[in-house]
Amino acid sequence: MHPSQATPSAALACALGAACVLALTACSAAPTSTPAAHEASSASTTLKTMAASAESGNTGAGLTPLGDANTALKTERPGAPSQLLVTNIRTGKHEGFERVVFDLEGTGTPGWFIDFTDRPTQQGSGNTVKVDGDAALNVNIDGTVLPFEVGHDDPGLKTTDGHGGFITQVVPVGTFEGRSQFFIGLKGQHAYSVQALEEPTRLVIDILS
Repeated sequence: MHPSQATPSAALACALGAACVLALTACSAAPTSTPAAHEASSASTTLKTMAASAESGNTGAGLTPLGDANTALKTERPGAPSQLLVTNIRTGKHEGFERVVFDLEGTGTPGWFIDFTDRPTQQGSGNTVKVDGDAALNVNIDGTVLPFEVGHDDPGLKTTDGHGGFITQVVPVGTFEGRSQFFIGLKGQHAYSVQALEEPTRLVIDILS
C-alpha cells in the first residue's frame, strides 16, 4: 500500500510509536542525580567530621597547636553582649601537645582569665577544689550564663579525664556572676595557649609537652 493510502488506524499507530521513542530518549538523557551537589555535600560533611575528630581523642591527624604558648597568665574580655553556656568538655592527645575544648552555645564571644594556681579554690565561696595532678590551671570563661537564662537544659557537666598523657582531668566548678570556672589538672606546669573559635563557638586550650 502506498504511504498516502495508509488507513487512519495505521497512521495513529505510527504516531504513537514515534511518541514512545521520543519519551524513552528523553528519559535516558535526563540526569538521575546531581554529582556536583552530591560531592559538595559529601566534602562539607567530611570536613566537619575531620575537624571534630581532630579536636578530641587520640588522633594522628597532623594537628598543630593554636596561638602562642607560654606559662604566663592570659586574659581577654568577652564580646559584649555575650550570653554563652558551656555545654561540653572534650580532651585530646596529639603529637607534641594536648588539647582541652570547651563547647559553647548562645550568643557573643567568650572572654577568659586563665592562670596556674597552687591552691585551687571555688570562686565566690573560696572552698578548696580537689584536682588530681602536680599543677592546676585555673580556667575562667567570661560572658557565660546559667542554663535557665538561655532556656537550655542543664548540660550536667562532669569531671572529664585526660587520655593518659600529662592532662589528668578537667574539673567543672560552676558559674557565678557571668564566669564559668574549671580546673585542668596537669603533671607539672606546661606552656599553654588559648584560642576562641567560631562555627561552632568553642574555647580551645592547647598545652605543650
